[in-house]
Amino acid sequence: MSYADLSSAECSTLLDEQKRAYAAWKAKDLSLNMARGKPSSAQLDLSAPMLNVLNAASDLQAADGTDCRNYGVGVGIREARELMATMLDDEADRVIVGGESSLNLMYDAIARNWAFGTQGCTPWGKLDTVKWICPVPGYDRHFSITELFGIEMINVALNEDGPDMDAVEQLAADESVKGIWCVPTYSNPSGCTYSDEVVERLANMKAADDFRIFWDNAYCVHHLSSDPAEQEHVADIARACAAAGNPNRAYKFASTSKITFPGAGIAAMASSEANIAEITKLMNVQIIGHDKLNQLRHVRFLHDAEGIAEHMAKHAALLRPKFDLVEETLSRELEGTGCTWTHPRGGYFVTFTGPQGTAKRIVELAREAGVTLTGAGAPFPYHKDPNDAVIRIAPSLPPVEELAQALEVFCCCTKIAVLEKLV
Repeated sequence: MSYADLSSAECSTLLDEQKRAYAAWKAKDLSLNMARGKPSSAQLDLSAPMLNVLNAASDLQAADGTDCRNYGVGVGIREARELMATMLDDEADRVIVGGESSLNLMYDAIARNWAFGTQGCTPWGKLDTVKWICPVPGYDRHFSITELFGIEMINVALNEDGPDMDAVEQLAADESVKGIWCVPTYSNPSGCTYSDEVVERLANMKAADDFRIFWDNAYCVHHLSSDPAEQEHVADIARACAAAGNPNRAYKFASTSKITFPGAGIAAMASSEANIAEITKLMNVQIIGHDKLNQLRHVRFLHDAEGIAEHMAKHAALLRPKFDLVEETLSRELEGTGCTWTHPRGGYFVTFTGPQGTAKRIVELAREAGVTLTGAGAPFPYHKDPNDAVIRIAPSLPPVEELAQALEVFCCCTKIAVLEKLV
């Protein structure tokens, strides 16, 4: 049954039914949350043994003899650089291990280029106009950074294989455009993975010398299946840029935030030798060294790429039933409503798209019924969804029983919003 084929009277009848169901949900006085992509308590418990790998009797020295309790080694201990290089698909010498937040590394990268420029180019802060390409829907915290610096953000569509490259290439040819946000594997929030063609075009397109691709590969190991045939991987942007004669174009970022403990993991970035040398020089003024004990703790817990894969398989076992529940519930409840949603193989989110003009209403109804969702408009620069249609669903945090309730409420609210427009 398609709602679009119903008469006005039939729509009114269905709307009354859904409003009665909604009143029943409100009467339950729920307090459920699908707002942010946080790991559940069960996922956090997976990393609890890491807290005991170091103690007073442990060897607290890095492999090269560095005492990890003391100052120094601003780029990170060697074994941590090697560990993070496996996630960044790069060489340890081109990796800097920072604190716990990759978002912090991205902010600092923009701040450095804003204040000092990069590779001899004019500091961005001294330019009359700085513009940025923003594939949408995208990550709201990315957009908050560029908005804070007063950078003009320009939307481009994010397709199933990555950003609309015809639009990206046209925009990047403008010398005032200095960067693009990219979440290339299981994108936040759509779950798409960039194709090889998109990677090649990003590397080869005409752009300013100081144009930078911010390659936030936050979900590169966050597969929903341990079967390699069901896992997606993106081509390495650094190799593509080097082959295209643009070796300095990409900054790559990753962290263990959703692998071990958000807020207490380790973050890293990788780039060309020239970029890393430039960044290291400036970082040595900013900080004497990050938390090397935490770096050592992660190395001894995760060990290597194989250890990360084994650990992530445990995460997948907890996450996949929740994503399956999202798919099953939306498919059952929202057939014929004109709504669509993504079907990711990894990451933390599902992108839901309703009919134009319904997203804010759905979020409002859900909030009044005790279900917190990410704000409508959040996946767009300036929180402005031009169609008021997209909602980011984050199923990871609630237990399955609570998630099932939250999804039922969400579907009820969606039906009401859609039927109200039809009536």
